[in-house]
Order: sequence, then C-alpha cells, then structure tokens
Amino acid sequence: MTAEAEPVPLVHLEYRGVREAEGPLIVVEGVEGVGFDEFATVRLASGEVRRGLVLEVHRDVAVVQVLQGTAGIDPATVTVEFEGRPFGIPVGEGWLGRVWNGMGEPLDGGPPMLSSITRPVAGSPLNPTDRDVPRDPILTGISVIDALTTLVRGQKLPVFSSAGLPHFELAAQIAAQANVIDEPFKVVVVAMGLTHADAATMRDALEARAAAGELALFLDTADDPVVQRILAPRVALTVAEHLAFDLGQHVLVVLADMTSYCEAVREVSAARGEIPGRRAYPGYLYSDLASLYERCGRIRGSAGSVTLVPVLTMPAADITHPVPDLTGYITEGQIVLSPDVLGGDVYPPVDVLGSLSRLMRKGTGEGRTRGDHPAIAAQLVAGLARARQTRDLADLIGTAALTDTDRRYLSFADAFSSVLVAQGTAESRSLEDTLARAWLVASELPRRELTMLSAADIATYYSEGKTYPAGDTTAFDPRTERTPEDPVTETDERDGHG
Repeated sequence: MTAEAEPVPLVHLEYRGVREAEGPLIVVEGVEGVGFDEFATVRLASGEVRRGLVLEVHRDVAVVQVLQGTAGIDPATVTVEFEGRPFGIPVGEGWLGRVWNGMGEPLDGGPPMLSSITRPVAGSPLNPTDRDVPRDPILTGISVIDALTTLVRGQKLPVFSSAGLPHFELAAQIAAQANVIDEPFKVVVVAMGLTHADAATMRDALEARAAAGELALFLDTADDPVVQRILAPRVALTVAEHLAFDLGQHVLVVLADMTSYCEAVREVSAARGEIPGRRAYPGYLYSDLASLYERCGRIRGSAGSVTLVPVLTMPAADITHPVPDLTGYITEGQIVLSPDVLGGDVYPPVDVLGSLSRLMRKGTGEGRTRGDHPAIAAQLVAGLARARQTRDLADLIGTAALTDTDRRYLSFADAFSSVLVAQGTAESRSLEDTLARAWLVASELPRRELTMLSAADIATYYSEGKTYPAGDTTAFDPRTERTPEDPVTETDERDGHG
C-alpha cells in the first residue's frame, strides 16, 4: 500500500501594477500559471482590499473582474494576488434566518458565515443522466397558481411581468407562503437591482419566515457594484444545492429580477469589448442563463430538490425580448402577469390563458393534491377561453343578443375573477379552499358544459346556485349544505360574484 502524497500547497502569486482599469475590469500583464475563474485579491495603495475573478487569460495577460468595481484604483500602485482557486463560499444551514448581500456578506449586523465546507459558486448544471423527474407539488397559498399552474418540486417556472405590475409583491408572497407537506423545506430569495425602499419592503415581507430559520435572503440594490449582481444568484444557488443534495431538503429559490441580472451581464460584456448580439446583449446570454436555471432539479437517489422561480420584467411588455424569450426556451412553462387581465384591478393579475406549467400533471392528482384537480383546472381554462370569446362577441352585438349559455359564461368569468383569483398580498389559502373555490366557479356553468369533468366528480362537487361567503377564507366544501359558519341557500345568487 503506497502512502498518500502530501497535498501541494497553493502558490499565491502577487503582481504589482496593472495595464489598465476600466469599468469593473482590470488588465494584468506578465502573469504565469493563472487560470480562468480564479479568485484574486486586489490591494489598493490605501490598504483597501477588493475581490476579483479572472474572466479571461491570453498568454501572459489576465482580465480580472473586480467585484467591488475599479473606482479609486490607481493602475500604477495596485497589487493583484492570484490565489489558485475559484471563488467559493462556506455552505451550511448558517445562511438561514439571515440577510446577506450578493457576495454573501452579512447585512443584518451578524457575523460572517463560517463553515468547514466550502463550495465554488460557479457550480455546474446537473448531469442529465442523474436527473430524476420533477414530481409532487409546492403549494404557494395563492389560488390561481396552485389551481391552474401548480409548481412542482424540481421545476423551473418563471414569472413574466412588465413595469408597474406587482411582481416583487408576488415573489415575496410566494417565498413567504410556499410549503410542502411533512418534509423539510427551505427558501432562498435573491432580490437584484432593488431600490432601498423595495429592499426594505422585501425584508419586512419575509421577516417572519426568516426568523423561523427557514429562509435566507440575498439583497442586491441598484447602487451596488454591477458585478455583485452577476454573483448573487450563483451564491444563492450554491447555498440551495448544499441544503438540497447534501442535507436532503426541498429548497425553493426565487430570483427577482432576472432582467436586472441580464442587464449587468450586458454591461460587463460591453466593458470587455465583446461583439453584441440582440438588443446589445452578448451572444452567450442563453448559455449564461442556462448555467443558472439548469442548476435546479432532482437527483436520482437524493431526497432533496431545488425548485426555481425566476421573476423577470419584460421591457415594453414585449414577450419576444431576449430575456423572456431565452428564459422560455430553458424553463418548463411560465406565469404571465398582465395589466389588462380581468379589468386590471385584481391581484395577482395572472393572465391564465397565457400561463402554463408544463409539469403540472407530475405534481397534481390522486395522492399528490386531489384526484379531481387536473380535470377541474383544465375545465376552468377552457371555460375562460370561451368566456373571452363571448365577451368579444358581446362588444359587437350587445349582451342582450347573447344566448342564455353565453351569459352564463360571462357570469363564469366574473366569478373566476372575484372568487378564485382575487386574493390579498398576505392571504394564504389552503389547497382545499382553493379547489372548493374552483368548483364554485365551475358551478356557474350548466352541467352540460362541463365536458372535461367526470360524472362522479360532478355529482360530488358541482354546486349550482351556491355562493361563497364574502371574505371567508376557510375551506368551503360543496359536498355539504353549509359552510363552517354560514348556511348556504339554493337560491341562485350569481350576481354577487360579479
């Protein structure tokens, strides 16, 4: 048996002076043995220390990305030390219950994260041969999502929004309320490019969950160095991967706003003098986004999972913009927010007909949510599509010229808005409550129109003529004649839904 070789100590090479410093980049000449993605320490003449990453090496020239920016750097006096390893962070449950910046430094006045285990933040996508199929739901407590675009453990499900819509509020609500049943569950939130007011709002919204030790919050504000925005999601995903694949927990990662991240990538690309692609974004934006999104999923043989909800704004509400366009190619569906949906005064303003969870059937049905869930979801979407066509027809010929069935579809759309979709920003609904509301909305339609539902489910849950008590957020069971507190009459009170 041969003795193990002693580990070769890392040699830290220090170079004095740089050729140039521009934007977030410095160019160091005369380097030897320096590799891509290597960690560097930049020391100014004043004694200030900054961190950097090697972006490119060509012969004896290295391009270093300074994480805190190059402001105040004198190229003649600065020294750069290459540490022979990639940028890594300590991992463990110590990240939970705390607030950090995009580089993993504490913002809550607490101590830095310490651990004997360190992981490089660059990470790597999961090996396709090791991937397991996403399955089982993550319930957000938001009815329109849980009922119609159910989030599945291991899925990538983005939220597409536009300026002025409450996407940050929705992201915070998902992070605060999401949960799984009877299994360890944690949440990691990365908020990028925020104003200080939005950052404070995000901290307040997530305070309770963070205090319970279930959430880690990474905040990057608009005045932070642009390079920190590129690093933030990688730091957070490294934390999530350890919790999921080493500790066997289910982890939800919320990234908002990915458009801010992509703009940071574009800015650094321009500083490097790279040839721009669509809308001046670099040609490698697709692979860059994939390097983040593909870090989520499930690994065969591992109990945990990483589920990803990227939130992004579409400039000018253009879904063909490079950021939502490329995101759509990588992810498994989308939740689309629209200012025009259902009158524009409903929260959350989800455009159901433009939204889709491609893995929903992997997380719903008997043994996961409820046996009737996939069918009632499909029936509601089909009914809403018919209602939208009917409303367009009514604009042309008037409501009085519609058939009775057409008017029932208009009543259905109103009930869909007020009973199922409309919800408070701090209101969390149980799955039973959500599905009861879904059936109450479906009951606005005649039985003969419910072609996607089984006769057994209709006999069990259909409740024509019943109304949902206003303001009641407890589960309503259409199989009974009473709610938990109030009697239900058989009188048709559909007008109360509108």
